[in-house]
Amino acid sequence: MTLTTIDSATTVQLALGDEEWLEVCGLDRLVPGRGVAALLPDGRQAALFLDRTGRVYAIDNTDPFTGAAVLSRGLLGTAAGRPFVASPLLKQRFDLETGRCLDEEGVAVRAYGVRAA
Repeated sequence: MTLTTIDSATTVQLALGDEEWLEVCGLDRLVPGRGVAALLPDGRQAALFLDRTGRVYAIDNTDPFTGAAVLSRGLLGTAAGRPFVASPLLKQRFDLETGRCLDEEGVAVRAYGVRAA
């Protein structure tokens, strides 16, 4: 999702299932280049990111290599044109669009659909 302006009334919603959307925060709570963790109804956490172009991403917050809920604290970057977050612990990179680990074949975190309303 790409937004050109940040309206304080705009909220970020995550797709949890077929046509089930969860409002997680106001878009104005996201700072470009920094992540935010959100607690989901099932007790898991999602990591939300706003890149410098205004695009919002959401992936699971738990690093599959350590089990720690830290991906929201990772560094954003791009590799071969793909946006990623690097885990702050062991530095593995996760594609923000797909959740796939760019450094370890077969490892991934959940990527959520995101919309603004």
